[in-house]
Amino acid sequence: MSEAKLMHGSCADQMVDVVVNAANRNLWAGGGICGVIFQKAGMDELSEACSQYQTPLKDGSAVITPAFHMHNAKAIIHAVGPDFNVKANAFQELYEAYYHALVVLKENHYHSIAFPLISAGIFGGSLSDPAAESAKQFCRAYKSFTQEYPAYDIDAILCAFTSEEYYCAKRAFLSQGMSVS
Repeated sequence: MSEAKLMHGSCADQMVDVVVNAANRNLWAGGGICGVIFQKAGMDELSEACSQYQTPLKDGSAVITPAFHMHNAKAIIHAVGPDFNVKANAFQELYEAYYHALVVLKENHYHSIAFPLISAGIFGGSLSDPAAESAKQFCRAYKSFTQEYPAYDIDAILCAFTSEEYYCAKRAFLSQGMSVS
């Protein structure tokens, strides 16, 4: 049976099949959770694996690489969230980043996944509540995926790094009819 939960912490620290990187369109090492994941996986190895993809990727797309030196995961899915500084109404692309990451998870026969709040940091732009919007799109994508693939069990964790992000994401989770433990 599939389950989604919200937790306060870093996706890079979760014991899961797949950790999701909030990736930029060129799959370069960046700041925030992207930088953390590159450091944990191994900068050189992950950069080389990412360079095998033709970039720039479209907002909303997702690709997979090995996790290399991350001992808590088998793979990394790089989900390209939109930059709300550039495109203020990119809600569909944000939904697609979450949804396509779940599809890539299934295509690679994995069942557990930990997400950061995609496009809630520097890509949050002028959104009044980027953490809540990101959590809302995660919920939409999770519901769509589990309706489309009801026989494929997944355990999805959405990780809110700061207390403020967790509080905002929790409100969005509850407003989407999702339970919070």
